[in-house]
Amino acid sequence: MKRAAAWAILLLGMAYFILPLLGMVEFSLSMKRGVYSLEAYRVVLADPRFRETFTFSVVMALLTIVVGMAIVVPTAFWVRLKMPGLRPYVEFVTLLPLVIPAIVIVFGYIRLYNTSSALPLTGTIFGTNLLLVFGYVTLSLPYMYRAVDTGLRTIDVATLTEAAQSLGAGWATILARVILPNVLVSVLSGAFVTFAIVMGEFTMAALLNRPAFGPYLQLMGANRAYEPFALATIAFVITWACMGLIQLVTRFSKHDKAAR
Repeated sequence: MKRAAAWAILLLGMAYFILPLLGMVEFSLSMKRGVYSLEAYRVVLADPRFRETFTFSVVMALLTIVVGMAIVVPTAFWVRLKMPGLRPYVEFVTLLPLVIPAIVIVFGYIRLYNTSSALPLTGTIFGTNLLLVFGYVTLSLPYMYRAVDTGLRTIDVATLTEAAQSLGAGWATILARVILPNVLVSVLSGAFVTFAIVMGEFTMAALLNRPAFGPYLQLMGANRAYEPFALATIAFVITWACMGLIQLVTRFSKHDKAAR
């Protein structure tokens, strides 16, 4: 009886999430009356603005991942190795983006770095893109830091560091050739989540007036009928592809460790 109830709850939960998704996909295929077709997807993919915004967001996502890794990996490593007492405070700081709305962060950027300030980053495309990357790094910080910190928990950081130092390795070599390969799966997990966040983010890109995928999705939703559902399906596939890659990388890592 308990098992049947558990299965019933599971199926009900799956229906709650899956049925709206199926409805979304079905509507995106109904642009031509009386027949299912990929016409909405063809229109979207043929739109130059789609290619422009999608490419821009992919580039921003990759830059965010690189900058996030450069900040988080050394910080998490140093805290675990030298300053474990600061770990609760670092965790608190990395959680702040979850409780501070993105609109507050981006308005702070605009206020501090507008064209009348000492550092007018919003006055140039490069400066505005730089602010956007920093904003994305901030939004992804809770996920990237926890992924890296979880990976560091699975290895003996102190022993590996001492062994590398005994062989004459410097801090940069230790991070790049000892620590990073051992937490690569965790770093990739954080990177895939970061990629999904950047591809769907709207507030920062819109207020900084950058041609990102999120604002384009909102614009299409306000002016078209079928195309927004095609775009939403594409965004959904991207997100779940990232989740699938996380599972795939984790599984291959477990098999590799078992083989060793």
